Amino acid sequence: MNSLFDLNKKIALITGSSQGIGLTLAQGFAQAGATVVLNGRNTDKLSKAKEFLHHAGIHVYAIKFDVTNEDQIIAGVNRIESEVGPINILVNNAGVQIRGPLESFTKQSWQKILDTNLTGAFLTSKVVVKRMIESKNGKIINICSMQSILARPTIAPYATAKGGLKMLTQSMATEWGKYNIQANGIAPGYFKTELTKTLVEDDTFNTWLCQRTPANRWGEPHELIGAAVFLASDASSYVNGHILFVDGGMAACV
Repeated sequence: MNSLFDLNKKIALITGSSQGIGLTLAQGFAQAGATVVLNGRNTDKLSKAKEFLHHAGIHVYAIKFDVTNEDQIIAGVNRIESEVGPINILVNNAGVQIRGPLESFTKQSWQKILDTNLTGAFLTSKVVVKRMIESKNGKIINICSMQSILARPTIAPYATAKGGLKMLTQSMATEWGKYNIQANGIAPGYFKTELTKTLVEDDTFNTWLCQRTPANRWGEPHELIGAAVFLASDASSYVNGHILFVDGGMAACV
């Protein structure tokens, strides 16, 4: 049974993994046996993330590139394939959030969110999948969101991008399934991360969230590891185009 979830001899690239959910998944994948490559745009944050994992007894690689820049992605993936090996698992986790009334959003802010949260996943996957197609094996995990199916005030561009990422996931499964590539998504509910710090500290929002969620609490990032390892492992060899909600039951009720 354990071999179904074993990630030994697998190389996993996790975008946006210098902090938050991405860093937590990096730690989980490494503990499941994978060779992990961290990614981000900030050299200092990447170095600190690598050092943090090193102190935990986990060796990882770190490659800097911007998921919105295709030339940087190509260079970064080429470097990984040359220095580490072919990527077996890709986690598209990089994302940004900007809040504000929809009618007041600037085109620049709108585009920044879509470029990072949606187009970045497309561009990175397009580059990485070439080797997966050649080897007829691969796993792609897109970090979607509750907002892939549910809207909330002040985050319309984010919800638009995450809704698009849900359909991109299904499109990847539809087109690449014949190459033995499984593309699935994880849709976290509300988790305590750097991106949600202001919401966690907002008593009004915190009360609403706990009342709205059947689990009656925020999620902790480590609670996403099991879902991610499942979708990255042989245990999910016939799971494709699925969005796995890890949300304390929030999407199941009104």
